[in-house]
Amino acid sequence: MLPSLTELIAARNLLASYISPTPQYPWPLLCEAFGGTLWMKHENHLPTGAFKLRGGLVYCAELKARGAAKNGIVTATRGNHGQSIAYAAGKNGLSATIVVPEGNSAEKNAAMRALGAELIVTGHDFQAASEYAEALAQERNAHKVPAFHHQLIAGVASYTLELFEAAGELDAVFVPIGMGSGASAVAAARNALGLRTRIIGVVSAHATAYAEGFRSGTVCERPVSTQLADGLACRATDPQALAILRRELDDILCVSDTEVAAAMRLIFSSTHNVAEGAGAAALAGAIQVRGRYAGRRVGVVLTGGNVDSAVFARVLQPDIF
Repeated sequence: MLPSLTELIAARNLLASYISPTPQYPWPLLCEAFGGTLWMKHENHLPTGAFKLRGGLVYCAELKARGAAKNGIVTATRGNHGQSIAYAAGKNGLSATIVVPEGNSAEKNAAMRALGAELIVTGHDFQAASEYAEALAQERNAHKVPAFHHQLIAGVASYTLELFEAAGELDAVFVPIGMGSGASAVAAARNALGLRTRIIGVVSAHATAYAEGFRSGTVCERPVSTQLADGLACRATDPQALAILRRELDDILCVSDTEVAAAMRLIFSSTHNVAEGAGAAALAGAIQVRGRYAGRRVGVVLTGGNVDSAVFARVLQPDIF
């Protein structure tokens, strides 16, 4: 079950003591490229540079209120979830250990350390890191923070409330899918407000587990080969998340690294904002199907701007991606 309007308002009220609402704009050049009115929600403007912070703050505040996690918290991440938990743990007097896979973003790793987290690098991908984190939490009798949870959704949904308040009811919202909390949060806010907005999820064409699970209804694993959208690099679907996405989403699109890179360049040239690969995926999806939405009003979520500088330098050279 998705969070109710009462839960969403409570989460939003809690977040008001930590963060300010992020902006959303119908940038003229993006609207021109899309062929309709396109509102971009700027979650890259949060203190950690990504939307996950909202869920982490709600989750850790609840842990503190219960007096839980006295032995600290442990979680696994590719970066933005980890920064969220590290930041929120610090605000709530909790110690945090973050497990990341080998080859993870150097700059995201540095940010998590700077936020006070113990960082452990192990495993060949996110799922392997998550399994290690689970074992470590049991060994330390610590609290394992999942990548998908009811309270994470309630916190994240606050960005959708902000978007709908500013833009009104939209024909569609495009949102990237990593482990599913962002897309589920859009659905929670839409349903709570009684809107008819279509929700279009976007995954990497090089990490298709959720797209294939959405179509087949089967929990599955698929290989991951994306070189750019690390926030979408999920090998396996979460059963609870998949059930919600199949019930609430209208479609899931797959975008290639080439399409994501083009969207990153378009965001930079049109708005002078920096988007990481996963953060630009929603725009890549909207551009892919813009013919279906000509003249319509849509929203896209720029979920984060935490791209390594060397990677972004390569993206700005169109002949590389």
